[in-house]
Amino acid sequence: MMRGFISSLRIATISLALLALFAGSAAAGHINVITIDGSINPASSDYLQGAIAQSESDGAEALLIELDTPGGLLSSTKDIIQAMLNAKVPVIVFVSPKGAWAASAGTFITLAGHIAAMAPGTSIGAASPISASGGGGKREEDDERSDVSMEKAEKMTMAFMEAIANERKRNVEWAISAVREAEAITQDEALKLGVIDLVAANRADLLKQVHGMEIEVGDELVVLDLDGAEERTIQMTGMTKFFNFLASPDIAMLLVMAGMLGLYIEFQQPGMLVPGILGAFCLVLAGFAFQILPFSWIGLLVMLVGMALLVLEIFVTSFGVLFTLGVICLLVGGTMIFDMPEVSDLTLPFWGFLVPVVAGFAVVAGIVVLIVTRSIFGAQTAGVDELLGMVGEARTPLRPNGKVFIRGEFWSATADQEIASGEPVEVTAVEGMSLRVRRAASRSRPDRDTSG
Repeated sequence: MMRGFISSLRIATISLALLALFAGSAAAGHINVITIDGSINPASSDYLQGAIAQSESDGAEALLIELDTPGGLLSSTKDIIQAMLNAKVPVIVFVSPKGAWAASAGTFITLAGHIAAMAPGTSIGAASPISASGGGGKREEDDERSDVSMEKAEKMTMAFMEAIANERKRNVEWAISAVREAEAITQDEALKLGVIDLVAANRADLLKQVHGMEIEVGDELVVLDLDGAEERTIQMTGMTKFFNFLASPDIAMLLVMAGMLGLYIEFQQPGMLVPGILGAFCLVLAGFAFQILPFSWIGLLVMLVGMALLVLEIFVTSFGVLFTLGVICLLVGGTMIFDMPEVSDLTLPFWGFLVPVVAGFAVVAGIVVLIVTRSIFGAQTAGVDELLGMVGEARTPLRPNGKVFIRGEFWSATADQEIASGEPVEVTAVEGMSLRVRRAASRSRPDRDTSG
């Protein structure tokens, strides 16, 4: 009986241990992790909003956003901020790794997190709105804006930043200066000024520090219990990665220029097929990019006019004037193609990108123009005229008449001097069905078929 009691006690102990282990693992929960490494655009916005929705539905303890961005579209930033402020799950924004920055749109996102953290060697700020063509930036106190739309955008951006800072109880004064004065600071300054909540060396250090923190999520106070929590990474889908890659003015402009160049070569040399197919494919991809980026038809039309001028140069003797005007139109159109009222940090550098790309395009186009012009206006040869200069072989002695074999054919030939059979001869004239030849110095230009 004692043995039965001991056995039952042992079973009960093991069962309780297993239940405790199961309960402990169930209580640990999990956190979801995403990485934003690049511009803020519709693709990255959908990725982040989807991660918030997934974290709410799968019961995650928190969503960790590891952020490194130079900025992006204000409209996409607004969608992200709206999702973060209304999230029913704690959102932790961590500017990392070392050397990362939360510039412009990244500043909004960092401040909107329930917990904002930065790694050593990172920076935050410079949130002044700029136009998609690259204008804007820091404003001096006495400088009056001539662009009314940019002034309105700045005021709206300042109000937006102030509302976020107030909601998350962060330093409102600095948040406004980040927009108005393009203020930027390091992680230590941000912590000292109350812009962020903590500085963490890495993800593990971050989770250790935030464990046990009490934060307000919606109307409830939530205590973060992240001890032993499982980390689950939410990856971008393949399509989202594709659109995220296209959502860059640099990539979009390269696709436009490559597409135009491919079609240009195909139009000048019909039948090559490969340049035309690749050019059309690049333009299709550019069309996808223009569905994501702020886009102006006027800029594209100016670039098409430039392309037309480059083609016209072949048929009109302008001594390079039309070609030069075409290149200028490509430059002007390139500066206008993303010049929309949309406020964005996705700029297209003029000297650093646009000029080198257009210059490269102009060099290739100039080579094509030169080749096509020579083929159109150069001396044309066809039929028997192609025999001029060809080298063949005397098949009978020429004294002065005889037979020669050239271009796979036997011809009657006349020579101005006696030529022995087997010697190389060069065609100097075609006289009806007879050739006039002379002794060739060598077989440097032999006929393609001297057998027969």
